[in-house]
Amino acid sequence: MDAFMVVATFQEGTDMREVFAVVAEEQARVKVLEDEGRVGHLYLSLARGTVFIQTFAQSDDEARDTVLSLPMAKWWNLDVFPLGAPVVPGAPA
Repeated sequence: MDAFMVVATFQEGTDMREVFAVVAEEQARVKVLEDEGRVGHLYLSLARGTVFIQTFAQSDDEARDTVLSLPMAKWWNLDVFPLGAPVVPGAPA
């Protein structure tokens, strides 16, 4: 499995009362995904309306599908970034 960072931003016009109404359901689903080894760390920036979700998957599409299984995903725009070790300039490939 490879690591990915999925950056989720709330769509314009999202009613945050609806979002907060599914917090318990979201937390339960995240716990299941953590137990399955599909989600690692999750960071939230409410001030910027952004959620950062570390995922583990075989592909970008699989990482996206993992995040789309979350209840709050219906309010998110997603951007998926593969993660890897940093490249050291001048190091052998």
